[in-house]
Amino acid sequence: MTWGAETQGPSASWQPAGRWTCSGSLGRAAHLAAIWLIASTTTGAAAAGLQAVQPFSKAAVGEALPAPWRVVAFPGGGRALTRFSIEAIGPDRVLRIAADKSYGNALHEVKPVVLGAGSTLKWSWRLEKPLRLANLKSRDGDDVALKVCALFDLSLDKLGFVERNVMRMARSRSSDPIPAATLCYVWDHLLPEGSRLPNIYSQRLRFVVLNSGDKALGQWQTHERDLAADFKQAFGHEADEMPPLVAIAVGADADNTGDSSLAYVGDISLTLTPATPATPMSATPAGVTPTK
Repeated sequence: MTWGAETQGPSASWQPAGRWTCSGSLGRAAHLAAIWLIASTTTGAAAAGLQAVQPFSKAAVGEALPAPWRVVAFPGGGRALTRFSIEAIGPDRVLRIAADKSYGNALHEVKPVVLGAGSTLKWSWRLEKPLRLANLKSRDGDDVALKVCALFDLSLDKLGFVERNVMRMARSRSSDPIPAATLCYVWDHLLPEGSRLPNIYSQRLRFVVLNSGDKALGQWQTHERDLAADFKQAFGHEADEMPPLVAIAVGADADNTGDSSLAYVGDISLTLTPATPATPMSATPAGVTPTK
């Protein structure tokens, strides 16, 4: 890993938002490996209750993100990096996320754990400047002003033939595991709240719109999501049981639209309930085509 003029932490090639820009299956596999790369390798059970996600409020203003948070860039570079910094707003220290024709995510790996029903992810966020040119249903508009994501190590067994083999090729080119399911909660300017849809480039990433438009701009909004329920809604048709959660990420990108955005995120908390024997996951999310 190297430190560049635009990086605010070790540069890395993992990305929670998939963009297949290479042609052919081999190109897809190589790019997918860069997109989904993470470092965790073992799955284990975690005790019920509040789990450690390093708070932004404990970092000093102007300092780099508190470890183990790290900033990751677009695979291969060549794009401006979204800026992440700790700032004070009133008495609170929060994460500032500024995108300007840029791409970037802040990643926090967790010990892989299978979530029980009722396991929650809670955070507060605030959008100051939206991406008015963004359109998540268009490749040219595939940008997000603000997102909080959960990454899951989904088994490939239930994927369709093409996606399964693309993932296998990607994994064959990496010594690290490549998870196959990311769920991102987003603040979008165009789509209504409650919208659920796959990423325009890859169904390995699904979006849930929690805030929309201008009505809450500049105001803190608090969300608490049942991760197991949301995973079932997004990926249930591809999974017989809950796969392990392996990382949390936050970010913003404005490289496709050439636009700019500004947002803030407060501390993120992950609360676990004990996993129970698997129950069938058969939900098919809106906008997602069941694999065959």
